[in-house]
Amino acid sequence: MSDTFVATPEDRFTFGLWTVGNRGRDPFGHETRPPLEPVDAVHHLADLGAYGVNFHDSDLVPDGSSAAEREAIVKRFRRALDQTGMKVPMATTNLFSNPVFKDGAFTANDSAVRRYALAKTLDAIELGVELGATVYVMWGGREGVECDAAKDARSALDRYAEAVNACCAHVRDRGYDLRFAIEPKPNEPRGDLFLPTVGHALAFIERLEWPEMVGVNPEFAHETMSGLSFHHAVAQALWAGKLFHIDLNAQRIGKFDQDFRFGSEGIRDAFYTVKLLEDAGWDGMRHFDAHAYRVEDADGVWEFARGCVRTYLILKDKVRRFHADPEIGEALAAAKADELMQPTLPAGTAPDAIAGLRRERFDLEALAAQGYANERLDQLVTELLLGVR
Repeated sequence: MSDTFVATPEDRFTFGLWTVGNRGRDPFGHETRPPLEPVDAVHHLADLGAYGVNFHDSDLVPDGSSAAEREAIVKRFRRALDQTGMKVPMATTNLFSNPVFKDGAFTANDSAVRRYALAKTLDAIELGVELGATVYVMWGGREGVECDAAKDARSALDRYAEAVNACCAHVRDRGYDLRFAIEPKPNEPRGDLFLPTVGHALAFIERLEWPEMVGVNPEFAHETMSGLSFHHAVAQALWAGKLFHIDLNAQRIGKFDQDFRFGSEGIRDAFYTVKLLEDAGWDGMRHFDAHAYRVEDADGVWEFARGCVRTYLILKDKVRRFHADPEIGEALAAAKADELMQPTLPAGTAPDAIAGLRRERFDLEALAAQGYANERLDQLVTELLLGVR
């Protein structure tokens, strides 16, 4: 295997304990792999050149652990981080596995469940900050419905906002350097989830008490499940200044949440996502929220992880080739791609500028007759991705 595409910490690749630690269980079958110790995950990921490792609270400290048990677990985990130089850039909370959350967490009808969910989250924030996390992801895995008659969606959004506001207030009170990122998903495990897309999440954030503290964590699989373009979702998050984190994996349209190895499906959207992030100079983590096929053994897990980072680096090199290719440059010029960066109204929207626009005369026949060379451009990109350019 070529060493050209080997990761280093400077690439800012991260994995979750739940990703490499996924044991292959699915709704129809039991686990196919043994448990993976968090400390072992840290060392294996460091060997792959990863920058860091992320976790749900219960991935690291099992629910119900005593204070002494928690201290021993965290001390051992921190020692592994220090030995390898690995970081914990992001943390999150499991508010979906325990049966208590079957009706939701922040949006459960029972106020006692909501209060427990919020208390659990606040404790998990403390754990994340203790280990250096500066981003806290909120995935509402059970925040949804099957029976619409049982839950008023407007009230649910009120309670959702109340919980996020409380977390922001706690962080502000403690003076923590921590931002929140909402992770949208359209469905699964509930029939319909609240905040199903990046657009829904962005609109929700604007109604919060401290919207500047909250952004989004788009996931490739989640946007793709419902047939949306992931890289367009990421672009809108960047445009809004709200891309606080990102989850990279692969997914087939219309399927259950597959969480495949990055680039194993949807390679064009993966390419445009990498191009978008690299062209934007985005300085966030490239987090792989995926897991190995259920048929893999423990060794296959590390082949999966290596494949994620190699694919990203290969696509990053394709981005470089895209920009350097003279024929692609000519096709971009024919498509007038650069003109989209020019303001439609260079003089602004003052009354004189608007009046000048209304006096302008347009050659509609010529405008309608022109071509934009998109077929050629698209084929050139295809050939680039197929490795013949």
